[in-house]
Amino acid sequence: MGIVLGPNQYGKSEVRLVHVERSTSRHEITDLTVSTALRGDFAAAHLDGDNGHILTTDAQKNTVYAFARDGVGEIEEFGLRLARHFVGSYDWISGARVAVTRLGWDRIDVGGRGHDHAFSRAGGESRTTVVTITGGVPRVVSGLTDLVLLKSTGSEFHGFPRDAFTTLPETTDRILATAVTARWLYVTGGSTSVDFGKHFAGIRTALLETFASVHSLALQQTLYAMGHAVLTEFPDVAEIRLSMPNKHHFTVDLEPFGLDNPNVVFYAADRPYGLIEGTVTRDDATDAGPAWD
Repeated sequence: MGIVLGPNQYGKSEVRLVHVERSTSRHEITDLTVSTALRGDFAAAHLDGDNGHILTTDAQKNTVYAFARDGVGEIEEFGLRLARHFVGSYDWISGARVAVTRLGWDRIDVGGRGHDHAFSRAGGESRTTVVTITGGVPRVVSGLTDLVLLKSTGSEFHGFPRDAFTTLPETTDRILATAVTARWLYVTGGSTSVDFGKHFAGIRTALLETFASVHSLALQQTLYAMGHAVLTEFPDVAEIRLSMPNKHHFTVDLEPFGLDNPNVVFYAADRPYGLIEGTVTRDDATDAGPAWD
């Protein structure tokens, strides 16, 4: 039995970057966290401690900052520029993975008008992308995290099996709440002909509208409907993966106080929670390669 080095990569994780667009007096903020990872011929470093093929993680960090000097643009485009640079730097680097998370900032209103250079943090939702280049082929997985949604009715849950440990009552009217993490793979393999900003806005809208409009008999049903809506509306998307925790809201028993509770007072549980995950894909989708690795 032999022992060999398996797949490996290395890079710089969570480079914090804030870019201020100052070309006009009305500034724009781009707040990013960028992680890079390189793949290739790094065996000598692992086996012999020979760093001759190691582009330092410090250099990777500095490259991120330098590439932001003249603007970031869409995060997918920024990730593609970085990945192509790393793969083209040395012949022993065969692949690169760049993950980017963008945090949102809203303008502060002063007298009913958005201030030119003052902002407030826009909640917990983030926009994400992961760009991978291997064999010269770019692949882009974009998405969002912590999109917190709630509907106060239009959701049921019943017909499930009951065993000795089942205590959950059936319901035909419940609060449905979740925090969506969604990631979708573009069919085009990262072609810059994709309007990434327009697609992001449209896909986010499709997710929101479907969550709101589907009468839900299970969070699984809602998840599939949301993914189906995205693939129906956006032919440039090959598949979408969704992770949706069930943020439980339980009715509070007010009988000890001589009161009824006609589904108006709830306890919002923090944990534990159900976690529903699923993939919606086209049956003719091409091989995703390492896009999801």
